[in-house]
Amino acid sequence: MTSFADITTIGVGGHIARFIEPTSRVGVIEAVEDADSKGLPLCVIGGGSNLLVADTPFNGVVVRDARRTITVPDEAAPVENGERIVHVNAEAGCNWDDFVAFTVELGLEGVEGLSGIPGTVGASVVQNIGAYGQEVASVVESVEAWDRQEKRTVDIPAADMGFGYRMSMLKSSMYKAPATPSDEFFPTPRYVVLSVTFALRHSATGTVGYGQLANALGVEVGDRMATTAIRDAVLYVRAAKGMLEDAGRYENPAMAGTKRADQIAIARSAQAQHIATSADTNGTESAPNPPLEPAYDRHSCGSFFMNPILTADAAARLPEDAPRFAATLPDGTPGIKTSAAWLIDHAGFHKGFKIADDARASLSTLHTLALTNRGGASAADVAALAARVQDGVEAAFGVRLVPEPVVVGLDLR
Repeated sequence: MTSFADITTIGVGGHIARFIEPTSRVGVIEAVEDADSKGLPLCVIGGGSNLLVADTPFNGVVVRDARRTITVPDEAAPVENGERIVHVNAEAGCNWDDFVAFTVELGLEGVEGLSGIPGTVGASVVQNIGAYGQEVASVVESVEAWDRQEKRTVDIPAADMGFGYRMSMLKSSMYKAPATPSDEFFPTPRYVVLSVTFALRHSATGTVGYGQLANALGVEVGDRMATTAIRDAVLYVRAAKGMLEDAGRYENPAMAGTKRADQIAIARSAQAQHIATSADTNGTESAPNPPLEPAYDRHSCGSFFMNPILTADAAARLPEDAPRFAATLPDGTPGIKTSAAWLIDHAGFHKGFKIADDARASLSTLHTLALTNRGGASAADVAALAARVQDGVEAAFGVRLVPEPVVVGLDLR
């Protein structure tokens, strides 16, 4: 029997009563409709990278779209002026990093900065993923989805997607307040993504839009570089922070076929090299072929807490050296975004923090924003750590951190 521990990047969660992998568009719709018509709990899952599920059995239906086709409706050759928008359509079940690799290989610009983010194309627009100066919202043309309320397919233009910081109208349909599930649509949005059409630019170069990335490349923010070089640098930086998924998870039979074999091989090689380098740096003799099992920093949901967006008054109460960036509050008014990682660290929760010496969950040893399963952790262990961090940050700064992952069967408000 498949469990959420088998199909999530953090490796925790209870057994699933019914796990379905439809291989057709109709099959996805029928699986969703069948669960809804019977009033069963429904979880449509992508790569399992943004999900924390309780240890108790999930007595419902989990649907994982097995369709992974990418098509290019437009002619991909550049026009004379070199400024050509190319539309690329990807089915919802396509592995996100496979999609990024495909576009870079095709000579397209627009998502290279989003390399290495685990998950699927369908999940990318629910979450509005972003990193290193890019956000998926900037390249989405439209989203094809199944409307669970109206019982019909819809094509949603990007302008109607309600994109915001780690937010979309799809995701907002699951919540009635921050971290408070909707009574009707949770843990699956009202709109189930079937495919996404992206508008990318035909170019072998891209813009370096983030300081940390510019440093890794030895250039200035705003410079243009080969998209292949940007992708490589992003993967390097993410690996150094433990923000790449564990390539070993694809050895699990429950993950078979969900990612391109060549990309798994590349990830495994890079991960093994990173482990060996880390061991050498620490003065530990490394084996010729180091195993992937010690890479516990990768056993996470990625960034666990969202960067808070505060009112000017709330931001003014933070210490002077707290990061501050212009942002927009959910009601559309100006706000100030600060760093969740900074708050966590300055509240006394440093890299590797554990509730107890023998705790099986801890903050990443590389990045305070990731909560990790150090081996044998339960969802309850992770939730207890998350709550400790939330309480500590709130006590120190008056800010309640909101989880970024979808949290099912646990209360982390």
